Amino acid sequence: MKAALVIMAAGLGSRYGGSKQVDGIGPNGEILMEYSIYDALRAGFTKVVFIIKPDMEQLVRDLVGDRLERMETADGSPVEVRYAFQDFSSVPAFYHIPPERTKPFGTVHAVLCAADAVQEPFCVINADDYYGVDAYRTIYEELGRLKPEGEATMVGYLLKNTASLNGTVSRGVCQVKEGKLVSVREALKIQLYADGSLKDLDQGKALAPETVVSMNFWGFTPSIFLALRTYFENFLRTQAGDNPKAECLLPVMVGSELEAGRLTVSVLHSADRWFGMTYHEDRQTVAQELQKLHDAGVYPPSLRA
Repeated sequence: MKAALVIMAAGLGSRYGGSKQVDGIGPNGEILMEYSIYDALRAGFTKVVFIIKPDMEQLVRDLVGDRLERMETADGSPVEVRYAFQDFSSVPAFYHIPPERTKPFGTVHAVLCAADAVQEPFCVINADDYYGVDAYRTIYEELGRLKPEGEATMVGYLLKNTASLNGTVSRGVCQVKEGKLVSVREALKIQLYADGSLKDLDQGKALAPETVVSMNFWGFTPSIFLALRTYFENFLRTQAGDNPKAECLLPVMVGSELEAGRLTVSVLHSADRWFGMTYHEDRQTVAQELQKLHDAGVYPPSLRA
């Protein structure tokens, strides 16, 4: 089965304090998305689509893209590599972009920018997250079971394993019943405390450590692009206004489609632990975790050999 890995790498990394998408953190300078690509290819994925800012293209090619074009998929065929650009040129003409706006319009807009590059079932990931080997095998198999329309999937993670002691994080808080996503709510300020407790600061409510959350590891069929476009245009008309920081987010969009009865989302669980870099202080921990995986033989000594 042909399937695409779509990597969202256009974010500015404002809380991290730099472009974390291209921060070499592996033992040989590997960036986090190299691990995602390695895991996806051995799971069966056949295409990689990078969603980036236009001025990042040469950098991404030098770091991983050109080498990726010389690699093979699990069935021995060449990996297909595409680049999609998230910038303001793809924003509908009816919307006036605030002059002080510098950030992209969020993850819904990001995936929309890849529409022309994706014709097969696909999964969407963040460039700066590590999702684990098992997660890619699991979602690849599920993509092959999805109906062409009205169905999607996601890999869920436990909140306690995705928060940071170095500051607040945003997560899609999920309600799951019998393996299906019932609802998803974007919580923008979740704080982990030293005693292991968690709190949604915006709502002033404690959150259970075992709460299932979305880490933007979604699986879709190409039919989702029409829903994404409709939702994004409605967002621009009714919510964005003159706010230079307004973002149109995938978990919120999926929640809207669920509520309207237009989408059914299966929730998958991975045996692997998620980790990522929200803050620069997270870097050392992630580097140590990656080194352990290399030492254990999960990855070869170098992903660049």
